[in-house]
Amino acid sequence: MTALTQFPITDRWPPRTPGAIQLYSLATPNGVKISIALEEMGLPYDAHLVDFGRNDQFSPAFLSLNPNNKIPAILDPDGPGGQPLALFESGAILIYLAEKSGKFLPQADRYEVLQWLMFQIGGIGPMFGQLGYFHNYAGKEIDDPRPKERYRAEVERLLKVLDKALEGRDWIAGDYSIADIAVGPWLRGLRDFYKAGDLVGWDALRNVPAYLERFLARPAVQRGLTQPART
Repeated sequence: MTALTQFPITDRWPPRTPGAIQLYSLATPNGVKISIALEEMGLPYDAHLVDFGRNDQFSPAFLSLNPNNKIPAILDPDGPGGQPLALFESGAILIYLAEKSGKFLPQADRYEVLQWLMFQIGGIGPMFGQLGYFHNYAGKEIDDPRPKERYRAEVERLLKVLDKALEGRDWIAGDYSIADIAVGPWLRGLRDFYKAGDLVGWDALRNVPAYLERFLARPAVQRGLTQPART
């Protein structure tokens, strides 16, 4: 814990477990990517709730770690060279944790895993999020149908790309990987929280629904989905 005292965020969210990775997050699709990864990899961590209802993400303490005011972010007291590492952006964190643990980023399929990870980061995440906003949140009050339709059509297209890639495969890049850890929470969010399945032809997909169920059945996924716990 001494090594982390140089980081102001630890004044607001004190470490509970000496030497553990400190996770600052919320149980959103982007947030649970990291708690799931930590559970799957067996890395010790403390999960700290960044409460959007209290605007924690705009607090000076959180901004000292992530100036982009987004979750998730981590502090690893045992980073490269034994020095503390502060890191934000979920994709970067997933790659770092995979390399640290030696799990879910196999050398043989490294670039296939990374391409599907980037597919989630550049396509699935922002497009699913925008559709959710216009379909189930404040954007649904907008009368103009064009924004919602733009994102609906793109989400449907992305799902078809994913569905085709999963033909004959249990996992998107062969073996289970950080690409699946990135994609799975967003599929769950689209279906269960945005309630947009009917809009984008979910039931007509051949492979994606079963893929999501396989993902959600993993014990480490079930544990990670509950972190950080709401107080």
